[in-house]
Amino acid sequence: MTEARDFLYLSDETLSGLGISTADVIGCIENALRSKAEDTVWAAPKASILPGDGRYMMATLAASDTPGIIAVKSVIVSPRNPARGLPGINGAIMLLDSETGQLLAVMDANWITAVRTSGLSAVVARRLANPQSASVAFVGCGVQAHSHLDAFAELFPLTEIRAFGRGAANVEKLCAAARERGLEAKASASAQEALEGADLIVTSITLSYDVAPFLDARWLKPGAFAAMTDLAIPWMPQGMTAFDTVIIDDSQQEAAMEKPMVDRTLVQGDMTDLVTGSVTAGFAPERRSAFVFRGLAIGDFALAAHAYTRAATAT
Repeated sequence: MTEARDFLYLSDETLSGLGISTADVIGCIENALRSKAEDTVWAAPKASILPGDGRYMMATLAASDTPGIIAVKSVIVSPRNPARGLPGINGAIMLLDSETGQLLAVMDANWITAVRTSGLSAVVARRLANPQSASVAFVGCGVQAHSHLDAFAELFPLTEIRAFGRGAANVEKLCAAARERGLEAKASASAQEALEGADLIVTSITLSYDVAPFLDARWLKPGAFAAMTDLAIPWMPQGMTAFDTVIIDDSQQEAAMEKPMVDRTLVQGDMTDLVTGSVTAGFAPERRSAFVFRGLAIGDFALAAHAYTRAATAT
């Protein structure tokens, strides 16, 4: 017989109903990054497995004693899930007490993953992008495109989006979501058509190193900002020199990876450097900038801990 123990279960539906805004997400991520710099939040490099059949499995681990939480996340991207009637990404997050190891909460991971990813982009975008950005181009029109649309619509005075992707249904769904916000939305005939002239660019293709690069940073206008949630896989390496500023999510994590996302000589620093001011960078009309990232355990930790605290207070 096992002893019953109290812990919270927070579904994606419950998490999305907690009223957590983009400003809340940015704030909790920035606080966690500052704590990381002060060595009061700790994180391990992201672990990933690619079995070679289109699946992408990953796990993150981060912890702190203030609050006293360990956050462990494991998710899988499965290209066969839509045919099963399931989301392409599924997983779970477990929160433990950092002193005793006792279970505090189990959460669905889909909402946290989507919102923390766009939150990471938002932290960097509000420093590097044109604050008057009116247009955003999406290459890849799935969950991350919708999450970034929500976040960027709160941060910038958007008037239009361009959408380019493999599935016509996903493209139209994203355009419809933008029109519901009162934005002009169009499906672009090519990736180049989408990117040229856009103030903001978000790329979020399905992660696979079998994809041949098809995006050229030289198409971007001066002053443009690109958020690459897909490890820059679709971006042509020879065009990346067009970016004047490149920020990654975590330098320590990137150093542990066998395959770098981008030529390391192009990188000015990581998110912690940017938030703490160790790297001075900002918007300039003549400069192109990019944020290239794998996903950051501290982002998962920050948002999961914030959501847990809000939910626990409400119960």
